[in-house]
Amino acid sequence: QVQLVESGGGWVQPGGSLRLSCEASGSIISIDIMGWYRQAPGKQRELVAAIPTHGSTNYGSSVKGRIAISRDDATNTVALQLSSLKPEDTAVYYCYTKAKTILKGTWVDYWGRGTRVTVSS
Repeated sequence: QVQLVESGGGWVQPGGSLRLSCEASGSIISIDIMGWYRQAPGKQRELVAAIPTHGSTNYGSSVKGRIAISRDDATNTVALQLSSLKPEDTAVYYCYTKAKTILKGTWVDYWGRGTRVTVSS
């Protein structure tokens, strides 16, 4: 089993910045992709950005140019830097990974519980 724990959410004013972090733990032997999704009130969950182990980083269109994503393989951590935040960025941000574990030979999707980001004056 893989556990994903997010941190860094909170309240910021428009134009502010926030850094989210997620650490994966458990019997992980391989990670295919790790990144972030978000879900705003009344909307469906959407991709923010994700970093595959092989291939190019995937970006959603909603925050293009205002985010930076990084991944630390030593700690199985993915971080998301949010800048120039707008009220429409308000959402619950979820960490995501597709991973294999010691006793599981197939790829499995794992989700964190989410961290809330509120952008308002």
